[in-house]
Amino acid sequence: MILPAVFYIVWDALFTAQGIWHFNEKYICGIQFYGLPIEEILFFFVVPYCCVFIYECIRCYFPNIKSNAFSNNFLRMIALVLGIACFFVAGKDYSFYTFLFLSITLLLFWVFEKTFPEFNSAAFLVSYTVILIPFLIVNGFLTAIPVVEYNDAENLGFRIYTIPLEDVFYGMLLIFLNVLLFEKFKKLY
Repeated sequence: MILPAVFYIVWDALFTAQGIWHFNEKYICGIQFYGLPIEEILFFFVVPYCCVFIYECIRCYFPNIKSNAFSNNFLRMIALVLGIACFFVAGKDYSFYTFLFLSITLLLFWVFEKTFPEFNSAAFLVSYTVILIPFLIVNGFLTAIPVVEYNDAENLGFRIYTIPLEDVFYGMLLIFLNVLLFEKFKKLY
């Protein structure tokens, strides 16, 4: 979890410094590192841990869910669609970088797929769909209060309730990286 967390903390700190989003002082404890509230830093450890647990539960309780052509092609389609979308969202940094990072990660996975034989794309997609339920509830609450406020000049302006659409892909990348590394390193233990 450390590698994706470091990537996300750097990304988050840069975007906070650039005003792409900010945190409402009224709802955070005030302890900050790298310009980020401690709550945000802890998010990059707690949420992925819970999500990897959900992924592993899906794998254990539903062993018949296996990678297949549909799940692999669905991830490839997301990579291609988001890669193309980057050309249309240039100048909207949250949209652009979220789409770019997820697209590149999925394309690299596609190229080096054989390096990750343990990764179960179907279980990932099922678990991410399950994860979206609490994500939409909690993130909807956090953006409605608002604990996190977004600069709409830096995103598409499409919202799921009060949540920028980009958050779905931002979260997908975070969970994908954690699950991928979990699968890669779990056989070492």
